[in-house]
Formats: sequence, structure tokens, C-alpha cells
Amino acid sequence: MNYCFGVDIGGTTIKMGLFQFNGEVIDKWEIKTRVENEGAAILPDIAASVKEKMEKYKLEKENVLGIGVGVPAPVSENGIVNGSANLGWKYKEVKHELEEYTDINVKVGNDANVAALGEMWKGGGLGNKNMVMVTLGTGVGGGIIIDGKILGGAHGAGGEIGHICVNYEEEEKCGCGNRGCLEQYASATGITRLANMRLKKDDNPSKLRETEVSAKTVFDAVKEGDALAIEVAEEFGKYLGYALANIAVLTDPSVIVIGGGVSKAGEILLTFVEKYFRQRVFFANESVKFALAQLGNDAGICGAAKLVLN
Repeated sequence: MNYCFGVDIGGTTIKMGLFQFNGEVIDKWEIKTRVENEGAAILPDIAASVKEKMEKYKLEKENVLGIGVGVPAPVSENGIVNGSANLGWKYKEVKHELEEYTDINVKVGNDANVAALGEMWKGGGLGNKNMVMVTLGTGVGGGIIIDGKILGGAHGAGGEIGHICVNYEEEEKCGCGNRGCLEQYASATGITRLANMRLKKDDNPSKLRETEVSAKTVFDAVKEGDALAIEVAEEFGKYLGYALANIAVLTDPSVIVIGGGVSKAGEILLTFVEKYFRQRVFFANESVKFALAQLGNDAGICGAAKLVLN
């Protein structure tokens, strides 16, 4: 029997999984991400954890097909990361170094792209080979899968959906330094920003005036029929729906999967996004389906394993 490891490196923890060749999960666990000293301990810690599990399950190197790794940064085709603020890395040859530590084949990808691959394989995109995934969290991440493979691009930055410009009149800067990025309107912080701007416009009653404003409280209020919260959700849906219609023209997916913390609002979130997507969709993309991500925190390790199994 052949096996592989899936590794999802985050700023706080590193999630890891041991998979059989058929995709069955044998074990999953976490270790701490030690970011001090420019993240010097991260790859040695991963290697030590892999070796520990190989000993536990009595696995020989020839039975391990590889280690797949998702990293929160653009990654080159050669598995090189030119800086990751979350990990303290400046220049890191992830593939080469981890192979040196383990003597096992390593494949590396951007974490959002890798999570998208996981959702295609075992989650919301199951049964589809052409998929767009949008991750709505503190920021807006994304992954594009074409014919079952990640669209990485020349600089490892393919699928950075959050930094499409959707408002050319915006004066406030996005975290990336540009203005009017999708992330400023469709992330958890973006939805909070839209809600606070709407609350300042007038004194119309809203449940949002009685609580701390967040993406969660906005959609909780939407579910209760709060008119002002529904206005905010409509604005969010317009920005994201129109952006996804543009992305669909370029990528022609069969499904668009929405994940991240904001997606916990459930199906109601999809109704706002799909409504505006349908208004602007190119006729060839009219059959595109929408789905919620299903794997949660396991998307990264599943996608990392699939990097190897591909």
C-alpha cells in the first residue's frame, strides 16, 4: 500500500495528514508553527513529525509517494517562496529543503490554491474538474482549478481573486496597496466596513445598532429580515457576484465554491451572490453552479495530498 502526507502551513499551527493512495485519511494532527528566527524551525519540525508518523505506522520510504505542502504565499514552480509575512520567511527553497530533511519527494503550492484542489477532490467541487473557489475570511483568497490542476501562473500568484479591482472610485487603500479591490467589500472585514458605512448614512432602525458589527452579525440580522442588513448583503453580493461573472468568462468553471469563515452564514449568502452573478453572466457560463465549501480546516491537507497524487 502506498501513502502520502498533506501539510497545510498556517501562521499559528501546521495541520498535517497521512493519506492512503486511494485518498483515505489514516491520521491527522497539528503541530505549532515556530515563526521565530525567520521561521527557521518550520521545515525541520515538519520533517520530524513526518518521520515520527512513519515510525508509528511502520512505513518505509519507498511506500511514501510524497509530501504535499500548502504555504501562505505565492510559490514558484520549483517550490520556492520569496517571502511570507505570516511565517517570517524571506527566501525559502521549500521543496529542496524539505526533500533534504526527509529524502522524500515534495510538492508545494499556495495554500488557497491547494485548499481549492482539496474541495475539488473531496468537498464542494466533488465531481468537477473546472472550478473556481473563493475563500471569504479576513481577506479574500481564491483558487482556480483547470482540468483538475491548479492554475498557478508565472509567479505563483494565480487565483488571487481578492485583488481584482471592482471599484475604480475607491479612495481607501487595500492591504495590498491598491484601491478598490474585491477584498475591501467581500471579506469579513469588508462586510463590516460596508455595514458601518451604511449605518452612518441615516438613523434607520436596525439590529446592527444593538450589537458589535461583524460579517456574522450582518448575516444573522439578514436571516431575521433586518432591512438595513439586507441592503448591506445586497451590496456585498453585487461586488462579489459581478466579479465572479468576470472570472467565469476567463476560466469557464462548472462550479464556483465559496468557503472561509463568512461562508458559515450558509445558503443565504449564496442567494445574494448568485443573484448578481446571473445578472452579468456570459451566456456560455449560465449553467455554472454555486456550492458551499465542505471540508473546513481539512481542505488544506486534502489538497496538499492531492498535489502528490496528481
